[in-house]
Amino acid sequence: MADIYQIRVKEHLDDRWANRFEGLTLFHQEDGTTLLSGPVPDQAALHGLLMKVRDLGLTLLAVVRTEPERNGSAGTDKRQDQICSLDQCA
Repeated sequence: MADIYQIRVKEHLDDRWANRFEGLTLFHQEDGTTLLSGPVPDQAALHGLLMKVRDLGLTLLAVVRTEPERNGSAGTDKRQDQICSLDQCA
């Protein structure tokens, strides 16, 4: 089962960027940032997504891994692990 990742970037990305991050959903935040969220099958795929963020010149703010509930309720998260945030990844 793939973990769900949330990647936050500083820039406000419009919906045409969604095809660059296949499988992830873009959520526009009130603070002007964009949250990319969705299943990532393995670490190689995660690194590929982070390379896209870098190659597009986007400012990475945070990467968070969540595990979906095992009871089938896809909309709720059982655990979140903060992997990288702006003040930790300089």
